[in-house]
Amino acid sequence: MERLIDPLDLRHALGRFATGVTIVTCRDAAGRAVGLTANSFNALSLDPPLVLWSLRSGSPNRPIFEQASHFAINVLGQGQMELSRRFATPHADRFAEGPWHDGPGGVPLLEGALANFSCQLHSAQEAGDHVLFIGRVLALQHHAGAPLVFQSGHYRAVGEPL
Repeated sequence: MERLIDPLDLRHALGRFATGVTIVTCRDAAGRAVGLTANSFNALSLDPPLVLWSLRSGSPNRPIFEQASHFAINVLGQGQMELSRRFATPHADRFAEGPWHDGPGGVPLLEGALANFSCQLHSAQEAGDHVLFIGRVLALQHHAGAPLVFQSGHYRAVGEPL
């Protein structure tokens, strides 16, 4: 007999895994910038260069990202916690904070992010209660710095290398 997993218990256990924090961006059909905070970002393939992130199926942003031909992943540093919070909550203009410029496909890129990945949408597929967005990396930039980390429901700082 299959054991049922309590969703809250699963969420707490998954929260033990530390993740980086990103802002995922695209443009809607009218050309408006759209973005949200996500910690579900992963490398998928080096050849071809593919990355993935996931979005809750019920998100109001789902149709926007599904129709967008391009998206960007902006990896945040420790000094960008407030920007992460801004993009995780409703705001009239999330892009009013932070210096932004357009990348390939018109995607909004955050200047000063630890890394930016400009991607062309490769596929979007349902998986459980989320949609997986896979993107082919068209361009990237990165620089050194301390990452913004999220673990057990809290932002965290990374210590010295072991």
